Amino acid sequence: MQTRRYIQLDVFAPRPGAGNPLAVVYDAGDIDDAAMQAFAAWTNLSETVFFLPPTAAQADYRIRIFTPRMELPFAGHPSVGAAWAALDAGLARERDGRLVQECAAGLLPVRIDRDGDDVQPSVRSPQARVREDVAAPAWLVADTVWGAARGALAPALWNNGPDWWLLELADEAAVRGLRPDLTAIAGLPGSGKLAVFARGESDSDLVVRAFAPAVGIAEDPATGSVNASIAALLHRHGRLPGRGRRYIASQGREIGRDARLALEVDDEDGVWVGGRVHAVIRGTVDW
Repeated sequence: MQTRRYIQLDVFAPRPGAGNPLAVVYDAGDIDDAAMQAFAAWTNLSETVFFLPPTAAQADYRIRIFTPRMELPFAGHPSVGAAWAALDAGLARERDGRLVQECAAGLLPVRIDRDGDDVQPSVRSPQARVREDVAAPAWLVADTVWGAARGALAPALWNNGPDWWLLELADEAAVRGLRPDLTAIAGLPGSGKLAVFARGESDSDLVVRAFAPAVGIAEDPATGSVNASIAALLHRHGRLPGRGRRYIASQGREIGRDARLALEVDDEDGVWVGGRVHAVIRGTVDW
């Protein structure tokens, strides 16, 4: 049994404890798929990342991403956290504030912004697309969903690595007060995951909640991939909040967190998602 370096991060967190925890296992090149999946299930966090040697010459580092039930090609908070972890451990060195991450979704650009000792990574999400091959069930396209009024945009299934149903609600109060039926969400075709969103009316530009019972997460505290898909959806319809194609999304407050995700749509219509990261636990793991 090999002892490996391990850290646990809090991602998209203005302060420790406000974001989404991420388990990080270094030196994982010799861990097989089954052992990675078993460890990710044991941590019981929404995602665990494993660092492996890159296979592409352009990559600064490579990761694999696991939920408690399955591997993901891409996820936002693991990618943002992994960039921070790669720099923290000395596995990579930024060049002009840039890194390249290798994961199952391919090679992804990473931007590093610094404010003193504070390192804030942002990752360019894989291009999001609408899946038009899967129809929404009748209950999702009704005027109200679990008593909450829908917004103007029709529900749709989007993919930027993972698949997410996106549902706009009428306002912030509808999002924050929603009481979802997790069994119904788990049965959604093509995904088993649902994100709801609306314009922010208080301290953020957008409010988001994400439910993923199909992968073992009732409600996620902060979800980079789904926020990137929402940004792509809003950009397509000319409805980006904030200023200059940048805005702040709030997520996780309903489950005791207070995550802040920074979204930006660049001149090539690519979506960047980033935020602050804190190391909470440092140690070793035997598995």
